[in-house]
Amino acid sequence: MFVLAHLTDPHLGPLPRARLVELAGKRALGVINWRRGRRRRFSDATIDLLIADIKAAAPDHIAVTGDLVNVGLPAEYQTGLGFLQNLGPGHYVTVVPGNHDAYVRSTAHHALLNWGNYMRGDGAEGGETEGVVADFPFPFVRRRGDVALIGVSTAVPTQPFMATGKVGRGQLERLAQLLAELGGQKLFRVVLIHHPPCGHRSAHKRLLDAEALRACLAANGAELMICGHDHRPMVEMLAGPSGGLVPVVEAPSFAAGPEDSHWPGGYHLYRIERLPGAEFPWRCTMEARGFARGDATVATRTTRVLSAPRAS
Repeated sequence: MFVLAHLTDPHLGPLPRARLVELAGKRALGVINWRRGRRRRFSDATIDLLIADIKAAAPDHIAVTGDLVNVGLPAEYQTGLGFLQNLGPGHYVTVVPGNHDAYVRSTAHHALLNWGNYMRGDGAEGGETEGVVADFPFPFVRRRGDVALIGVSTAVPTQPFMATGKVGRGQLERLAQLLAELGGQKLFRVVLIHHPPCGHRSAHKRLLDAEALRACLAANGAELMICGHDHRPMVEMLAGPSGGLVPVVEAPSFAAGPEDSHWPGGYHLYRIERLPGAEFPWRCTMEARGFARGDATVATRTTRVLSAPRAS
C-alpha cells in the first residue's frame, strides 16, 4: 500500500516588510486582503498542529498543490522553502504552484527558483536554482512505487481582482501524452493541480481552459486528480475513457483554524493499493483529517472509497 498525504493553500505568514514600490498595483490589494482577513483566519499554530499530524501518519509521500505565498514578495518564497524543508526533502515532497505563487509577473518565476527540487521530474538535471527556468518544466512526472505523480501548473499572473488559472495548449498536449504512456494499468496516475477543472462557478477564480482539461481526462484517463484553490473540500467524478470515472478531490486550506468562516483546515490521506487479477486493479481510499468547526483537535473527519477493483 502507498500512502499519499495532500495539503494545499497554506498561505504562509506573516507578510515580510516591503518597500513602497513593491506594494503598487495588485500587491496593495493583496496586503489589504491579508490584513483584513487571512491574517486573522490563518496561523502558524494551525499549520504546526497539522504538520505534526502528517508526520505521525508517516505517509510515503507528500503532495502540495500551491498557494504557499500571498502577494509574491521575494522573501515569501524563502518562507515557503523553509515550510517545504520542514515537511521533507525534495524527493519526498512534490509541489505545484498556485495563483498566489505567481501573484505578479516580476516574481512569478521565484517559485521555481526557490522550490526547484520539489517541482522537478525524475531524472531532471540541475540543482536548487539551476536548470529549472530556461525550459518550462510542467507537466513533470515522479514515479514512486506503483504511483505516478504528474505535476501540472495553472499558475499565471493575472490582473487585480482576478485569480484565474490556465493550463495552456502546450501543457495539455504533453499531459495527454504522459497519461497515455503511463496508463493501461501500469501505474496509478495522480494529477496534481491547483485550480480544479470542475465545481467552480466564480468567473474571477475559474480555470480558464477547464473544458479542455476535462476533455484530456475523458480521452486519456487518470486514477485521481488532487487540487486546492477554493479552501473547501470537494469530491467530483469526471468522465474518463470507456465509461470510467476520474475522482477530482479538493482539500481545505492547510492554514485555516477550527473557527474559519469558510471551512476548518485540514489535509487528506490517500491509501492506494494494487489488487492484481481485476480489470481495474486499484483501490483508493481517502481519509480527511483536520479540524471540525469549534474543535481544535486534529482527527479523522470523513473516510471515502474513491475507487475499487472491478472484476474482469
